[in-house]
Amino acid sequence: MNLDQLPRFPDQVDPNRVRLILDQLGCSYRQLDYVHITGTNGKGSTAAMVAASAQASGKKVGLFTSPHLWKYNERIRVNGVDIPDTVLQQYLNRLEPLLPTGTCLFEVMTIVALCYFCDQQVDVAVLEVGLGGRLDPTNIIPHSIALITNVGLDHK
Repeated sequence: MNLDQLPRFPDQVDPNRVRLILDQLGCSYRQLDYVHITGTNGKGSTAAMVAASAQASGKKVGLFTSPHLWKYNERIRVNGVDIPDTVLQQYLNRLEPLLPTGTCLFEVMTIVALCYFCDQQVDVAVLEVGLGGRLDPTNIIPHSIALITNVGLDHK
């Protein structure tokens, strides 16, 4: 799967699509504890600080952010270490046959992140909202903690 060729936005915004694929993969994402971060600005910084604080307290921490600076792997980290290239490719290979046409990059990366965090048995997963709104793919998680950074005029 070539991530660069995936659409930036989904053809239909439906978090149930992500939920269905995770269930088909047998991903037990509902079992994790989460910190879910939304807002207009400061999500990435807040997510990084929350993840660093949790890790400093001895927790094994998954961190999912977007966009990436250099490569897709940066979006998915466990204790500050990017998901390895080979592992990312293994998840993409498993996922590709399950994807409906029009699935966007953020949906794919959300699915990979949640599966990876489950497989890595993280104590807490810190997720940054990506597409925004009530239909964001990350909204399928059961919230342990939800944080809202500042919200700009375009969201009021």
